[in-house]
Amino acid sequence: MPTFIIEREIPGASTLTRQELADIAAKSNEVVAGLALPYRWITSYVAGDKIYCVHETDEVATIIEHARSGGFPADLVAEVVRSQADLAQVRAMTAKCTDLATAQAAG
Repeated sequence: MPTFIIEREIPGASTLTRQELADIAAKSNEVVAGLALPYRWITSYVAGDKIYCVHETDEVATIIEHARSGGFPADLVAEVVRSQADLAQVRAMTAKCTDLATAQAAG
């Protein structure tokens, strides 16, 4: 099944309590149970005013339906690609960024 990352803009997300985050997760699980489609939550991260969720499902439309039914945003949905070529490209870009940062630090 494809893996997607979902960006959810939620003002004050980083100040939500554990209980508030648990309530959001419970609502998400309730919606997933009602979808009757393959759907799996992998993990979520809170950063500032955003929550980033990693889910597996067959298509973006299912993620949009999950968000609509749950009453939470899905501001950006992107498929995560994990091919060997993509990994090589990411490693090369990381090396270039590291080289640039080292050169800038050296002045």
